[in-house]
Amino acid sequence: MSLVLGLDIGTTSTIGILIELPGKVLATASRPVTLNSPHGGWAEEDPEEWWGNVRAIIPDLLEESGRKAEEIVGIGVSGMLPAVVLLDADDRLIRPSIQQSDGRCGREVAEMRAEIDETAFLERAGNGVNQQLVGAKMRWIARHEPENFARVATVFGSYDFINWRLTGEKAIEQNWALEAGLVDVKNDRLDPELARMTGVPEAAVPRKIGSHEVLGTVTAEAAAVTGLAEGTPVVGGAADMIASALGAGVTKAGDVLLKFGGAVDILTATDRVVPDARLYLDYHLIPGLYMPNGCMSTGGSVLNWFVKTFAVNADTGGKSVHAWLDDQAAARPAGSDDLTVLPYFLGEKTPLHDPSARGVIEGLTLSHDIGHLWRAVLEAYAYALRHHVEVLRDMGHPADNFIVSDGGSQSTVWMGIVADVMGAPVQRLGGHPGSCLGAAWTAAVGIGLAEWDGIGAFVSEAGRIEPVAENRAPYERGYARFRELYERLKGFHA
Repeated sequence: MSLVLGLDIGTTSTIGILIELPGKVLATASRPVTLNSPHGGWAEEDPEEWWGNVRAIIPDLLEESGRKAEEIVGIGVSGMLPAVVLLDADDRLIRPSIQQSDGRCGREVAEMRAEIDETAFLERAGNGVNQQLVGAKMRWIARHEPENFARVATVFGSYDFINWRLTGEKAIEQNWALEAGLVDVKNDRLDPELARMTGVPEAAVPRKIGSHEVLGTVTAEAAAVTGLAEGTPVVGGAADMIASALGAGVTKAGDVLLKFGGAVDILTATDRVVPDARLYLDYHLIPGLYMPNGCMSTGGSVLNWFVKTFAVNADTGGKSVHAWLDDQAAARPAGSDDLTVLPYFLGEKTPLHDPSARGVIEGLTLSHDIGHLWRAVLEAYAYALRHHVEVLRDMGHPADNFIVSDGGSQSTVWMGIVADVMGAPVQRLGGHPGSCLGAAWTAAVGIGLAEWDGIGAFVSEAGRIEPVAENRAPYERGYARFRELYERLKGFHA
């Protein structure tokens, strides 16, 4: 049977999956990624580390599956977006990537808002003027690193970079282009005026490619360092959260995916284009559909920071530190005894679009312990998701069927908190390894061996977590406190 490779270039890890069509997972493998924050609000990574991870993962997948590279008929790559990767005229990396969660561009965003008719821009580009725009990061580089800006010959994203290393072909996948602020959404084409308006060097922007469109094939050079077979087709790829949503079966109005990865995302499906500056608009992988969504700057990245900073030497009795912390949190009451966390450790993207926002621990007393702190962090992301749901409903999108995915969804404590804060059940998934599966399936569709709905063969329902009625009152108070705390502190760090 045909084998397909999926790769996900994530914020905290690089993950690979090898599937056998029509519906079998043969192997998965991963390698950690280093997220660097050399200054407050900064988030950078080394694209060569992603490529090194890919080179290590592929042999692992082949060894675990006992299969040969020649059996792989297609490759799809997903990744976070819009991370910014820059090459010079000799195709050398100019600097570390600036991640999508980076919050250094507040001044540049303010400048764009002063220069650009935001209402007209939103209608044309589908997304508002905010720190997600690649132009904001390019303006920052032009101001603070003019020598680097002068060298820019190619600007693209994380999975675009890996696709280029695999095939030698440069392109920007459609959702990277859309969230970057470079696409006229009504005409579905790159708009040079939008690039000029926001500050992206027009000549440095490669062609736009569809997610399941074949980009090229694995080169001899890439085959030699990865173990892949030369000539294997590679498709355009997919934004990580969109790939995950496809695997979760989010294809109709009312379905909402809550994705708990390095960042926390929320996505729904629609056939209507409703631009709203509070959220992002992306293409669904299924042609003709769109995916309004929100993406926080952090998520699992803050949990990992918490572990490293506060609990790395904890006596966990043989459990993982994350599981031990969950046990401590489960023993603390809903609302964490009035301890409130704002999870804006890298500023915040949706729906606040506030690069100057900061992480806050409020209400801390000598009666609180590490269990309260961990629970308050988990509650903070649940509160932030509820804020997003309110925005979706205000936009006219139904949001009533909550599906959870990715690594954080394995935490029963965290998902119980989410159900309680939402006041609605959350549905876990079985057989959903995350975005890498959607990446692989995008390739399977692109090479003509699958239909979009066939991905359902991999995923099943795996337990429904119901809200606990007695937790409703403390979480109503906690959510109100969460929202008020940000409003009181808004602008304090600007």
